[in-house]
Amino acid sequence: MVINGNTYKMCKNMIFMVSYRTSMQIVGDLLTATEQSGQEGIKTTALISKANLPHSRLTKLISNLTGNGLINKIEFDGRHTFVITQKGRQYLESYAKFSSVAESFGLEL
Repeated sequence: MVINGNTYKMCKNMIFMVSYRTSMQIVGDLLTATEQSGQEGIKTTALISKANLPHSRLTKLISNLTGNGLINKIEFDGRHTFVITQKGRQYLESYAKFSSVAESFGLEL
């Protein structure tokens, strides 16, 4: 249900406002989860869980992130592991600074 441009969800006669993440927030979540996994990297299933994304959406985003050099995909024995690059760390640091500045002005990313 949409009221005044906001999305609401009805559950057991109660109404909750549903908050959706922006693409920037999702990319930030993916990079954060990848960075937190360290040098060993993070596997696809764990990344799906930590970023709270369906596999089809993750696949598109991973393609974008690897194509832009923000993460590396390591393939071994038919399985994929992802490791953040230095460029990815720089992006994440810049994103955190930008998010902090936007928040200080009362803006939501």
